[in-house]
Amino acid sequence: MSPIINARVLMSDAAHFDDSAPINPYMDGAVAINREKAQQEHDSIREALLAAGVEVKQVPSPEDCQDGVYTANWALVHGEMAIMSRLPNARKGEEAYARQVLTDLGKTIVTVPNELRFSGQGDALPCGKYLFCGSQYRTDGAVHQFLGDTLGLNAISLQTVPQMDDNGQPMTNASSGWPDSFFYDIDLALAVLRPDLMAWCPKAFMPESQEKLRSLPIEKIEISLEEATQAFACNLVSTGETVIMSAHAPQFQAAVESYGLKTITPEISELAKGGGYIRCTTLTLS
Repeated sequence: MSPIINARVLMSDAAHFDDSAPINPYMDGAVAINREKAQQEHDSIREALLAAGVEVKQVPSPEDCQDGVYTANWALVHGEMAIMSRLPNARKGEEAYARQVLTDLGKTIVTVPNELRFSGQGDALPCGKYLFCGSQYRTDGAVHQFLGDTLGLNAISLQTVPQMDDNGQPMTNASSGWPDSFFYDIDLALAVLRPDLMAWCPKAFMPESQEKLRSLPIEKIEISLEEATQAFACNLVSTGETVIMSAHAPQFQAAVESYGLKTITPEISELAKGGGYIRCTTLTLS
Protein backbone atom coordinates (compact mmCIF):
# COMPACT_ATOMS: atom_id res chain seq x y z
CA MET A 1 0.00 0.00 0.00
CA SER A 2 1.34 3.44 -0.93
CA PRO A 3 1.99 5.87 1.94
CA ILE A 4 -0.73 8.42 2.57
CA ILE A 5 -0.26 11.81 0.92
CA ASN A 6 -1.48 15.03 2.52
CA ALA A 7 -1.25 13.21 5.86
CA ARG A 8 -1.10 16.42 7.89
CA VAL A 9 -2.53 19.79 6.91
CA LEU A 10 -2.84 23.31 8.29
CA MET A 11 -6.21 25.06 8.36
CA SER A 12 -7.41 28.36 9.84
CA ASP A 13 -11.02 29.59 9.95
CA ALA A 14 -13.47 31.89 8.18
CA ALA A 15 -13.72 34.50 10.95
CA HIS A 16 -12.45 37.33 8.73
CA PHE A 17 -13.51 35.98 5.33
CA ASP A 18 -14.63 38.71 2.90
CA ASP A 19 -14.45 39.71 -0.76
CA SER A 20 -14.24 43.49 -0.42
CA ALA A 21 -10.99 43.50 -2.42
CA PRO A 22 -11.95 41.37 -5.46
CA ILE A 23 -8.54 40.01 -6.48
CA ASN A 24 -9.81 37.20 -8.73
CA PRO A 25 -12.65 36.74 -11.25
CA TYR A 26 -14.85 34.80 -8.83
CA MET A 27 -15.03 37.64 -6.31
CA ASP A 28 -17.73 40.30 -6.38
CA GLY A 29 -17.43 42.96 -3.71
CA ALA A 30 -21.12 43.76 -4.14
CA VAL A 31 -22.14 40.24 -3.07
CA ALA A 32 -22.52 39.81 0.67
CA ILE A 33 -20.52 37.11 2.44
CA ASN A 34 -22.26 34.98 5.06
CA ARG A 35 -19.39 34.21 7.42
CA GLU A 36 -21.45 31.86 9.56
CA LYS A 37 -22.22 29.73 6.51
CA ALA A 38 -18.61 29.95 5.34
CA GLN A 39 -17.45 28.69 8.72
CA GLN A 40 -19.94 25.82 8.59
CA GLU A 41 -18.50 24.86 5.19
CA HIS A 42 -14.98 25.15 6.56
CA ASP A 43 -15.94 22.88 9.45
CA SER A 44 -17.36 20.34 6.99
CA ILE A 45 -14.06 20.26 5.09
CA ARG A 46 -12.20 19.67 8.34
CA GLU A 47 -14.59 16.87 9.32
CA ALA A 48 -14.15 15.24 5.90
CA LEU A 49 -10.37 15.38 6.23
CA LEU A 50 -10.49 13.83 9.68
CA ALA A 51 -12.80 11.09 8.40
CA ALA A 52 -10.22 10.36 5.69
CA GLY A 53 -7.48 9.94 8.29
CA VAL A 54 -5.82 13.32 7.79
CA GLU A 55 -4.34 15.08 10.82
CA VAL A 56 -5.52 18.69 10.93
CA LYS A 57 -3.55 21.42 12.69
CA GLN A 58 -5.80 24.46 13.15
CA VAL A 59 -4.83 28.07 13.91
CA PRO A 60 -6.93 31.25 14.01
CA SER A 61 -7.04 33.17 10.76
CA PRO A 62 -5.06 36.45 10.84
CA GLU A 63 -7.14 39.48 11.77
CA ASP A 64 -8.30 41.87 9.04
CA CYS A 65 -7.23 39.46 6.29
CA GLN A 66 -10.11 38.69 3.94
CA ASP A 67 -8.39 35.63 2.44
CA GLY A 68 -6.78 34.24 5.58
CA VAL A 69 -9.07 31.21 5.34
CA TYR A 70 -7.05 30.03 2.31
CA THR A 71 -3.94 28.68 4.03
CA ALA A 72 -2.72 26.91 0.87
CA ASN A 73 -1.25 30.20 -0.31
CA TRP A 74 0.85 30.79 2.80
CA ALA A 75 3.79 28.65 1.67
CA LEU A 76 4.92 25.47 -0.02
CA VAL A 77 5.92 22.96 2.65
CA HIS A 78 8.10 20.02 1.66
CA GLY A 79 9.82 17.94 4.30
CA GLU A 80 11.09 20.32 6.96
CA MET A 81 11.22 23.33 4.63
CA ALA A 82 8.57 26.01 4.20
CA ILE A 83 9.10 28.20 1.14
CA MET A 84 7.14 31.33 1.95
CA SER A 85 4.79 33.00 -0.48
CA ARG A 86 4.73 36.59 -1.72
CA LEU A 87 1.09 37.54 -2.19
CA PRO A 88 -1.05 40.32 -3.75
CA ASN A 89 -1.36 43.55 -1.77
CA ALA A 90 -4.77 42.58 -0.36
CA ARG A 91 -3.13 39.51 1.22
CA LYS A 92 0.14 41.04 2.45
CA GLY A 93 -1.09 40.94 6.04
CA GLU A 94 -1.03 37.14 5.95
CA GLU A 95 2.67 36.80 5.17
CA ALA A 96 4.26 37.61 8.55
CA TYR A 97 1.53 35.65 10.35
CA ALA A 98 2.10 32.59 8.18
CA ARG A 99 5.86 32.80 8.73
CA GLN A 100 5.36 32.82 12.50
CA VAL A 101 2.89 29.91 12.41
CA LEU A 102 5.24 27.76 10.36
CA THR A 103 8.24 28.75 12.48
CA ASP A 104 6.30 27.68 15.57
CA LEU A 105 5.61 24.35 13.85
CA GLY A 106 9.36 23.80 13.55
CA LYS A 107 9.70 24.38 9.82
CA THR A 108 12.86 25.83 8.28
CA ILE A 109 11.81 29.08 6.63
CA VAL A 110 12.98 29.74 3.07
CA THR A 111 12.38 33.04 1.26
CA VAL A 112 11.87 33.32 -2.49
CA PRO A 113 14.61 35.60 -3.94
CA ASN A 114 14.45 38.94 -5.70
CA GLU A 115 10.97 39.98 -4.51
CA LEU A 116 9.48 37.49 -6.95
CA ARG A 117 5.78 36.69 -6.66
CA PHE A 118 4.88 33.24 -5.37
CA SER A 119 1.44 31.88 -4.51
CA GLY A 120 2.67 29.05 -2.30
CA GLN A 121 1.10 25.61 -2.63
CA GLY A 122 -1.65 27.13 -4.77
CA ASP A 123 0.84 27.37 -7.63
CA ALA A 124 3.17 24.50 -6.73
CA LEU A 125 1.82 20.96 -6.44
CA PRO A 126 4.24 18.06 -5.82
CA CYS A 127 3.49 14.81 -7.66
CA GLY A 128 6.12 12.12 -7.15
CA LYS A 129 9.39 13.49 -8.53
CA TYR A 130 7.60 16.37 -10.27
CA LEU A 131 6.53 19.80 -9.05
CA PHE A 132 3.73 21.33 -11.12
CA CYS A 133 4.27 25.10 -11.12
CA GLY A 134 1.87 27.79 -12.27
CA SER A 135 3.01 31.08 -13.74
CA GLN A 136 1.89 34.50 -14.96
CA TYR A 137 -0.99 35.36 -12.63
CA ARG A 138 0.20 34.89 -9.03
CA THR A 139 3.67 33.39 -9.47
CA ASP A 140 6.64 34.55 -11.52
CA GLY A 141 8.10 31.89 -13.79
CA ALA A 142 11.59 32.72 -12.51
CA VAL A 143 10.59 31.13 -9.18
CA HIS A 144 10.19 27.65 -10.67
CA GLN A 145 13.86 26.72 -10.98
CA PHE A 146 14.49 27.99 -7.44
CA LEU A 147 11.70 25.76 -6.15
CA GLY A 148 12.94 22.72 -8.05
CA ASP A 149 16.56 23.21 -7.00
CA THR A 150 15.66 23.87 -3.37
CA LEU A 151 13.41 20.83 -3.04
CA GLY A 152 15.21 18.44 -5.39
CA LEU A 153 12.16 18.08 -7.64
CA ASN A 154 11.67 18.39 -11.39
CA ALA A 155 9.79 21.68 -11.74
CA ILE A 156 7.31 21.65 -14.63
CA SER A 157 6.49 25.22 -15.69
CA LEU A 158 2.87 25.62 -16.74
CA GLN A 159 0.50 28.43 -17.67
CA THR A 160 -3.27 28.44 -17.66
CA VAL A 161 -5.45 30.46 -20.01
CA PRO A 162 -6.01 34.14 -19.17
CA GLN A 163 -9.31 35.81 -18.48
CA MET A 164 -10.27 37.72 -21.63
CA ASP A 165 -12.15 41.00 -22.04
CA ASP A 166 -14.89 41.70 -24.59
CA ASN A 167 -12.24 42.51 -27.20
CA GLY A 168 -10.47 39.19 -26.74
CA GLN A 169 -7.56 40.69 -24.82
CA PRO A 170 -6.08 39.32 -21.57
CA MET A 171 -7.43 41.12 -18.53
CA THR A 172 -5.65 42.76 -15.62
CA ASN A 173 -7.33 42.56 -12.23
CA ALA A 174 -8.41 46.05 -11.16
CA SER A 175 -7.79 45.36 -7.48
CA SER A 176 -4.41 43.61 -7.59
CA GLY A 177 -3.04 45.14 -10.79
CA TRP A 178 -1.88 41.65 -11.78
CA PRO A 179 -2.89 39.59 -14.84
CA ASP A 180 -5.96 37.48 -14.13
CA SER A 181 -7.43 34.09 -14.94
CA PHE A 182 -10.26 31.85 -13.80
CA PHE A 183 -7.33 29.49 -13.11
CA TYR A 184 -5.22 32.12 -11.36
CA ASP A 185 -3.67 29.37 -9.21
CA ILE A 186 -2.77 26.03 -10.74
CA ASP A 187 -4.71 24.13 -8.08
CA LEU A 188 -7.87 25.27 -9.87
CA ALA A 189 -6.77 23.47 -13.05
CA LEU A 190 -4.86 20.41 -11.84
CA ALA A 191 -4.97 17.97 -8.92
CA VAL A 192 -2.74 15.21 -7.58
CA LEU A 193 -4.71 12.08 -6.66
CA ARG A 194 -1.74 9.76 -6.07
CA PRO A 195 1.95 10.11 -6.95
CA ASP A 196 1.18 8.13 -10.13
CA LEU A 197 -2.25 9.63 -10.89
CA MET A 198 -3.27 13.22 -11.58
CA ALA A 199 -6.38 15.00 -12.77
CA TRP A 200 -6.41 18.04 -15.01
CA CYS A 201 -8.61 20.24 -17.16
CA PRO A 202 -6.91 20.38 -20.59
CA LYS A 203 -8.92 23.44 -21.69
CA ALA A 204 -7.60 25.34 -18.69
CA PHE A 205 -4.04 25.29 -20.06
CA MET A 206 -2.21 27.09 -22.84
CA PRO A 207 -1.26 24.78 -25.75
CA GLU A 208 2.42 24.44 -24.79
CA SER A 209 1.47 23.49 -21.23
CA GLN A 210 -1.05 20.96 -22.52
CA GLU A 211 1.73 19.30 -24.50
CA LYS A 212 4.02 19.18 -21.47
CA LEU A 213 1.39 17.51 -19.32
CA ARG A 214 0.34 15.02 -21.98
CA SER A 215 3.97 13.93 -22.39
CA LEU A 216 4.52 13.05 -18.72
CA PRO A 217 4.49 9.34 -17.77
CA ILE A 218 1.73 9.82 -15.22
CA GLU A 219 -1.78 8.43 -15.53
CA LYS A 220 -4.31 11.23 -16.04
CA ILE A 221 -8.02 11.86 -15.57
CA GLU A 222 -9.43 14.68 -17.69
CA ILE A 223 -11.89 17.15 -16.19
CA SER A 224 -14.34 19.16 -18.28
CA LEU A 225 -14.10 22.94 -18.41
CA GLU A 226 -17.63 23.13 -17.00
CA GLU A 227 -16.84 21.05 -13.92
CA ALA A 228 -13.50 22.80 -13.42
CA THR A 229 -14.96 26.32 -13.45
CA GLN A 230 -18.49 25.87 -12.13
CA ALA A 231 -17.81 23.11 -9.59
CA PHE A 232 -14.14 23.77 -8.67
CA ALA A 233 -13.56 20.09 -9.46
CA CYS A 234 -9.75 20.29 -9.44
CA ASN A 235 -9.56 21.97 -6.04
CA LEU A 236 -9.50 18.83 -3.92
CA VAL A 237 -7.46 17.04 -1.28
CA SER A 238 -6.50 13.41 -1.81
CA THR A 239 -4.85 11.04 0.65
CA GLY A 240 -4.13 8.57 -2.14
CA GLU A 241 -7.05 6.50 -0.87
CA THR A 242 -9.81 9.04 -0.19
CA VAL A 243 -10.55 12.21 -2.16
CA ILE A 244 -12.31 15.16 -0.54
CA MET A 245 -13.80 16.92 -3.54
CA SER A 246 -16.65 18.94 -5.01
CA ALA A 247 -20.20 17.69 -4.60
CA HIS A 248 -21.07 19.11 -8.04
CA ALA A 249 -18.69 17.30 -10.41
CA PRO A 250 -20.47 13.98 -11.09
CA GLN A 251 -18.47 13.05 -14.20
CA PHE A 252 -15.16 13.60 -12.46
CA GLN A 253 -16.34 11.89 -9.27
CA ALA A 254 -17.29 8.79 -11.25
CA ALA A 255 -13.87 8.78 -12.91
CA VAL A 256 -12.11 9.09 -9.54
CA GLU A 257 -14.13 6.22 -8.08
CA SER A 258 -13.36 4.06 -11.12
CA TYR A 259 -9.73 4.05 -9.91
CA GLY A 260 -10.80 2.54 -6.59
CA LEU A 261 -10.59 5.80 -4.68
CA LYS A 262 -13.22 6.73 -2.13
CA THR A 263 -14.82 10.18 -2.28
CA ILE A 264 -16.23 12.55 0.33
CA THR A 265 -18.13 15.53 -1.05
CA PRO A 266 -18.80 18.40 1.36
CA GLU A 267 -21.23 21.04 0.14
CA ILE A 268 -19.35 24.28 -0.60
CA SER A 269 -20.85 27.51 -1.96
CA GLU A 270 -20.00 30.43 0.33
CA LEU A 271 -16.23 29.83 0.36
CA ALA A 272 -16.36 29.69 -3.44
CA LYS A 273 -17.34 33.38 -3.49
CA GLY A 274 -13.71 34.10 -2.62
CA GLY A 275 -12.46 32.06 -5.56
CA GLY A 276 -11.30 29.20 -3.35
CA TYR A 277 -12.54 25.74 -2.50
CA ILE A 278 -11.37 22.65 -0.62
CA ARG A 279 -7.66 22.53 -1.53
CA CYS A 280 -7.34 26.28 -0.96
CA THR A 281 -8.27 25.92 2.72
CA THR A 282 -5.56 23.33 3.44
CA LEU A 283 -1.79 23.72 3.46
CA THR A 284 -0.05 20.35 3.42
CA LEU A 285 2.49 19.98 6.25
CA SER A 286 3.52 16.39 5.52
